This record gives sequence, structure tokens and C-alpha cells, in this order.
Amino acid sequence: MSKANSTSTRQREEEGEQGSAHGAAGEQLSTAPREERPDTGAGVPAMSVIGWVRWFWRQLTSMRVALILLFLLSLGAIPGSLIPQTSVDDMKVQAFKEQHTTLTPIYEALQLFDVYSSVWFSAIYILLFVSLIGCIVPRTGQFVGQLRSRPPGAPKRLTRLPAYTTWRTEAEPEEVRATALRLLRGRRFRGHEVGDAVAAEKGYLREAGNLVFHIALIVMLIAFASGQLFKSEGGKLVVEGDGFSNTLTQYDDFKSGSLYDSDSLAPFSFVLDDFVGTYEKSGPQRGTPRTFEARVTYAEGAEGTERKGVIKVNEPLVVDGTKVYLIAHGYAPVVTVRDGKGKVVSKSAVPLLPIDNNITSSGAIKVMDGYKDKNGKKTQLGFKAFFVPTFAGHGKGQMFSQFPALDFPVLALSAYQGSLGVDSGLAQNVYQLDTSKMKEFKDKDGELLKKMLMPGEKLDLPDGGGSITYEGTEEWASFQISQQPGNGWALGGAVAAIAGLAGSLFIQRRRVWVRAVRGADGVTVVEMAGLGRSESAKLPEELGDLSAALVTTAPVAPAAPEKPDAADTPDGSVGTDATNEAGSRPVHPAEAPAEGAEK
Repeated sequence: MSKANSTSTRQREEEGEQGSAHGAAGEQLSTAPREERPDTGAGVPAMSVIGWVRWFWRQLTSMRVALILLFLLSLGAIPGSLIPQTSVDDMKVQAFKEQHTTLTPIYEALQLFDVYSSVWFSAIYILLFVSLIGCIVPRTGQFVGQLRSRPPGAPKRLTRLPAYTTWRTEAEPEEVRATALRLLRGRRFRGHEVGDAVAAEKGYLREAGNLVFHIALIVMLIAFASGQLFKSEGGKLVVEGDGFSNTLTQYDDFKSGSLYDSDSLAPFSFVLDDFVGTYEKSGPQRGTPRTFEARVTYAEGAEGTERKGVIKVNEPLVVDGTKVYLIAHGYAPVVTVRDGKGKVVSKSAVPLLPIDNNITSSGAIKVMDGYKDKNGKKTQLGFKAFFVPTFAGHGKGQMFSQFPALDFPVLALSAYQGSLGVDSGLAQNVYQLDTSKMKEFKDKDGELLKKMLMPGEKLDLPDGGGSITYEGTEEWASFQISQQPGNGWALGGAVAAIAGLAGSLFIQRRRVWVRAVRGADGVTVVEMAGLGRSESAKLPEELGDLSAALVTTAPVAPAAPEKPDAADTPDGSVGTDATNEAGSRPVHPAEAPAEGAEK
């Protein structure tokens, strides 16, 4: 019974020594905050308000909570991608509300039409921001302190460490330690001599990469927030020969962030000289654009020098930090409207909107002023327009374009007269014709007056009402003018985050100790051991390479004629028959040169 108690006591002492050895050797291998565990038991006192605040702060700045917040932020962005957003397209939001009367009150209560400016999304965003800062600041201080300090001295029992090797040599201990120090520094270890051993450490870029990753996340959060708050974005359709000046009144539609100042619009202007579009004419990719570019003349400022530029898809024109993107293209038939006396009432290029990939287009031609009917009464004209750049021909199916290029243009018109409704003060779509207050022009059969026109042809209105002539076709291009600060910072943060994550995943921080002491028989005993932050097969391999390099200077001494009786030597090292805690016999480099170390 006493023998069992003695054995149990010895095991507990060895386990305590092992824990202290690993604790001393492994401390500060990471800058991760230690998790504080409250004492268990029935007598735990209740925490005060300050205690609860400290507990909440520790939870908020933990990596676990940061990952949860990042996951919630990703989930929160999903409805912003699936549900129309007011900040992107208010017309789509209104159409969604009209089609889904049951869901609309629920979505409005949850702020799902304004996800990225909602209270709950902003709360997640800010908490994640605070969590990352609260985690990074102390870890950065700890890491800087580790860089300024030296690696800790060797543990008492190196045999307790995961990677270990030992041999005996006739070289002097001082010579072995000096050679080991030069060897480790040559392998980019930070090392110094402490007592009877050399302590070295390597892999600081792992923690540096971890900190860079978290700092990059903060940079990206700031960049995205500034981009949403200070951005401006608008669209403009420009016909060949027309121009655009970067003022609010020139935009067809304009959206901006909540903190954007309209006075910060960059002063510039441009004129669309020509749009060039060529298309594949045969094969499975027939109709695919090959050339798609807008050639412009632009100038910075009110009196800037004019310059030539070309805007292509994904190759915007950049003027004073503002980017001008080419996003669409179409055709604008040039029509001339005359009254019954032959007077030209209107002559303009009217843009029509494409409805398919072959640029079959539809729209409306509106004559609001200057027209009088046969009785001399002022009225308004409206024409529903349908245009195909390449007509298939009469009797060859429906009137849809066969090719996107302007090969066989045909314009189909139907005529109305009356009130266009533009005097009501309500917003009206310029591409749609409201015929609720208009009357149809009738043909000789009493049907709606309509006709298909080729360039140069005209449609005569009945009873001397005038005519409309299809003169030719211009091309138009649609541009998106955007100013989004923070894009460069967001890109830099993303690249830095990837680099930091790669460093934290693939670089291992590890420590190596080399102890050289003179044994009782006068022969130097050399011990080498390594400890990494995580289990890795590379650590024993690296220790084997280091021991193989060191053994060339401190060669293995001839084997002793007989083995010592005791496992522990007077200097506290372990004899060659001892085993480490991993269950492996210390490997002699001369016995196993291919491995050099065992775990």
C-alpha cells in the first residue's frame, strides 16, 4: 500500500514538473488573451457593476464574439442583396411595395428596404469595430514587448518537450554553445546564451500576420463605412454630339450618402463624340460585342484644357477622383415633326430603350409645344415608337431585331393627340406615353394610325394634321458617374488581410534550446529541444537538421564501455537510456542521422 502511495506521489510530482516545464517554455508564444476562469464553488461572491462591465468587455473583445459578429454581418447583408434598396433604386422599391402589400409593412418595420443604414445593421457593424480594436490594442502592446525581450531560458528538463535529442561530445561546453548560437542566428533565430544553454526563437511573423489581418479588417470596415456615407452616384444618357457637365441638374438620376456634400462634385465636363460598337457576325457567338467604346472630349474645371479619351466597359474615365463608367448603349432615331402648314415644330434625336440583346427598342416621342391642329388650336402630339436596327423583312415573323448593328433600321410609329399630362406637376417617365387623355389618329379604315418607316420616309397625319419624318439614327451611351472614397483603402486592406492570414496559418512560431554541460566523466553532454505553438511534424525535422549541423563541430564521442546505473545525471540532464514524456528514446544523431530528433 505504501509502495502504491509512493508511486502515485512520484507521478504527481512528475506531472507537476512537466506542466511547469511546458508553462515556462511556452509562455508568450502567443499574444492571445488568456481566458480568465472564475473559481467554482458555492461561495462565489456576486460581481459588482464594474465586474460585470469588465466581464462584458472581455467577452466583446474575445475572438469568439468577433467571429460571431462577423458572421452576423454576413447574414445581415443577404437581405440587402435580395430585397430592393431605397439607396440603390427607389423605383424598384415602389414597385415591390405595390406587388407585395402583405410583406411591405413587415419589411418596413425591420428596415429591410434600407438594410445598410438600419439600426440593427449599424449596431452589428459598430460592435464588430469595437471588438476588433479592443482585441488588437493589447495584443499589439504584448507583441511589441515580446520583440523587445529575449527568448526565455531553457527549462530544467528538456526531455519533457515534444522534440528532443542528445549526444555526448569531446568538445568543450563553451565551444558547443558558441557554435550553436552562431548556427541558430544563421538560420534567422533570435538567440542568446543563458547560463549553461542557448535559447533561440523564430516565427514572429506568425503573430505579426495575425495582427496585420485584424488591423486590415478594421481598415476595410472604415473604408466601407466612409464609402457609404460620402459616396455619390448618378446616371446620364448622352446622345452622340451632346455633352454632360458634372452638376446636379445634369443627372438623370442621382444618389448620395447621408454625409455627402453636393458642393464637392468634381468640376468637369465631356462631350460624346462617337460611339463605336462592332459585333460578331457569325458562329455561335453571333451578336456578341467585339468593340464597345465611347470616344469623348473632356475637360477639367470650367476652363480646363480639352482632352480626348476613350471609355470602355470596366475601363472608366477618371477625372479628379470621379469615375465615369460606360454601362449601356442604344439608338436614338432622328425625327422631324411638321404641322399642317409644313412648319417644323420639332426636330430631335429621341433615345429609345433596348428590350433585348439585339437592341430592339421601344419608347415615346412627345411634342409638347408649338403644334396646332387644322383649326389652329394648340394641342400636343404623342407617338409610340418601336425601333429595330436590323429588320428581318416583311412577312418574316414579328418585328424584332435580328442583329444589334445598324444594318436595316426600321421605325414603327402609332400616333395620338391631346394632353400628354406633363402639366399636372407629377413625375412622368419620358420613355412611356400616357394615352389616358389623348385620342388616336385614325387611318382610312378607322383604325389606329400606324406605319413602319425607313430612313427618309414619313407618316402623314390625317385631315391636314401635319407629318412626322424619320430622318436617320444616332447612337447614345449611358454613363454612370460615381465618386466613392475609400475604395483604394478597401482594396489595400483586403490584400493585407489575405497576406496576414496566410502568415498566421503557415508560419509556425517555435523555440529551440541547446544545453551543453560537462558530465561526471568529463565528457560534454549536449541536449537539444524544441517547442512550437502547435503540433507540427516540421519541428522535429528542423531540430534534426540543426543537430546534424551542430554535430559536425561537436562530433559524437566514442561510446562509454558501460552505461550509468542512474537515469538522472548530476547536472539534471537525462542519460541515453531515459525516455521522454512522449514515449520515445532520445535519439543519437549517429544512430539515426535521417531523423535527428523524435517527438
